[in-house]
Amino acid sequence: MEILFNGIPLDKVSTSMTINAPASVLLAMYIAVAEKQGVSKDKLRGTIQNDILKEYIARGTYIFPPEPSMRLITNIFEYCSKEVPKWNTISISGYHIREAGSTAAQEVAFTLADGIAYVDAAINAGLDVDDFAPRLSFFFNAHNDLLEEVAKYRAARRLWARIMKERFGAKKEKSMMLKFHTQTAGSTLTAQQPDNNIIRVTIQTLAAVLGGTQSLHTNSRDEALALPTEESVRIALRTQQIVAHESGVTETIDPLAGSYYVENLTDRIEKEAMNYIKRIDELGGAPKAIEKGYIQKEIQNSAYNYQMEVESEERIVVGVNKFQIEEQEHKDILKVDPEVERLQREKLKRLKEERDNKEVENRLEELKNAAGTDKNLMPYILEAVKVYATLGEICGVLREVFGEYQQSVIL
Repeated sequence: MEILFNGIPLDKVSTSMTINAPASVLLAMYIAVAEKQGVSKDKLRGTIQNDILKEYIARGTYIFPPEPSMRLITNIFEYCSKEVPKWNTISISGYHIREAGSTAAQEVAFTLADGIAYVDAAINAGLDVDDFAPRLSFFFNAHNDLLEEVAKYRAARRLWARIMKERFGAKKEKSMMLKFHTQTAGSTLTAQQPDNNIIRVTIQTLAAVLGGTQSLHTNSRDEALALPTEESVRIALRTQQIVAHESGVTETIDPLAGSYYVENLTDRIEKEAMNYIKRIDELGGAPKAIEKGYIQKEIQNSAYNYQMEVESEERIVVGVNKFQIEEQEHKDILKVDPEVERLQREKLKRLKEERDNKEVENRLEELKNAAGTDKNLMPYILEAVKVYATLGEICGVLREVFGEYQQSVIL
C-alpha cells in the first residue's frame, strides 16, 4: 500500500478497492498509510467492495464461513461510522451475479436480497440504520439489451427506496438512495472479432448512463483474450468520454422516463425481483438461501438457458454463431513477465527480514484472542498492519479461529 500510494495525498483522492474476504485488512492498510502521511481517518474517502455474500453465490473468492464473514463486515460498518465517516463501507454487487449467468431481474433481486441481509446484520449488531445506510453503495452490470438494462436500474432504485423506508424504517433521504457503480459486461465480450467488443461496450455504456449510474468502468476490447493493452484501455476510456461529453445523454436525469415500453419493463422487472425477494425471505434470508443452494441453482438454470439459445441460434452473438470470418491469430496481446512474481517474492522476503518480528507475533496473537470474543476486530487488524503483518499472516490467524469455508456442490 505504501508503494502504491507513494506521492499520492490520500486526503485529495477517493479510492475504490474491489476487495471482499480480506476487505478489513486492505482498509486497515490504507488507514495506516494515511496516518504515515499525516492524514486523519475522518478525511479518507473511498469504497471497499466488501460483499461476501455474492462470493458464495457467484464468484468464489471467500475465505471464512458466512457467520464470521458477516461479523467482519458489520465490524467495518461500526468502525467506519465512528472513525472513517466518509468511507463507503460496502459495494453490494450484482455484477458478478450477472456474469455468472443471471437474468436482469435476478441480478436486481439477489443483489437487493444481499443488501437486506447486510442491513439486518448491522441492525442486529446494534447500529442505527440511518447511521450506516447512507454509506451503502451498489455495483451493477451493463448488458447488451439497452432498454432492459435501463429499466433494470430504474426498478432497482425504486425497490431499494421502498425496502429502506418500509422494511427498515429509514428516515434520512440518503438512507433510501441506491447509489451505484456500473461495469460493462465482460461475459458478453468475445474472443472472435474482438473489435466488435468496442461497439458492445458503447451500447452498454449508454445503457448505464441512461439508467442513472453514478460511476462507470468500460471493459476493453481484448477482455476475452488477456489483460488489456494500453491501446485497448485508451479506447475504453475514450468510449466513456465521448458518451459523457459528446452524446448529450448526461444532460437529463432519467431521460427515458415516460416511455411506455421502458415504464412497462421497469414495472415487470420490479415485480419479478420482488417475487424473488419474497421467496428468499421465506427461506430465511439471503445467507440461508445461499446455504440451501437456491440462488446458485436459479443462476445456473438461467445461464444454461442462455447458452442453449446461443447453441440453437435462437440468440445471435455476432462473430460467434453468425457472421463469422476467417481470423488470424491475435498478436497484440498483453503478456505479463513472470519476473514480476520473482520480484514480489523478493520484496516480501526482505520485508519479513527487516521488520520487528516479535512485535508482529504479539499483534497477531492479540488479534487471534480478540477473534475468539465478540470484540470489533478492526482496531486489532489496524495495529497488526502498522507493524507490517502481511495480508496472508492476518488471514491465516483468522482462519485458525473461524475456519475455512468449503462450499457444497449444487446439483
